[in-house]
Amino acid sequence: MSKKILMLVGDYAEDYETMVPYQTLLTVGHTVHAVCPNKKAGDTVATAIHDFEGAQTYSEKPGHRFALNYDFDKVDPAEYDALLIPGGRAPEYLRMDDTVLDIVRHFDATKKPIASVCHGAQLLAAAGVLKGRTCSAYPACAAEVQLAGGTYADIPIDQAHTDGNLVSAPAWPAHPAWMAQFLKVLGTKIET
Repeated sequence: MSKKILMLVGDYAEDYETMVPYQTLLTVGHTVHAVCPNKKAGDTVATAIHDFEGAQTYSEKPGHRFALNYDFDKVDPAEYDALLIPGGRAPEYLRMDDTVLDIVRHFDATKKPIASVCHGAQLLAAAGVLKGRTCSAYPACAAEVQLAGGTYADIPIDQAHTDGNLVSAPAWPAHPAWMAQFLKVLGTKIET
């Protein structure tokens, strides 16, 4: 059964964490509406490629332009089955938008599936939905998870963690585990 998924993106969302889940969810037959505050279908956001090259944190290079396919102003969270939050620097911006925070709170309050990766935890923390929850994120976001009342899941970079309806992962190397767990929470069955 096809699901309707809302994807919250913004400028400098991590390229892989935006493109790969978007394409994966479309591949299995789900509808994905990619939106950004103050933008409409056809507008684009800049993405960034974050890589792990031995420095104390990730490096950042310009990514692709990602085309939005739905108007942010038309979003009614009640019409969606799940929420996807890519990482990168976009959550820094998105967490300052009250409408975005209300959208996140809707998915939490209704126990609809939420997938968050990397810095997506910043948005979850700002929305106040991590209290009593266990959430993975990029290690630099551990303090935000904890300050929001959550427990930081310190897992390998290629793994994911599920806490009820919340599926989280540290970064893009976790895509196989993260997407597999999210699809399971969505009730998506893939037969080989």
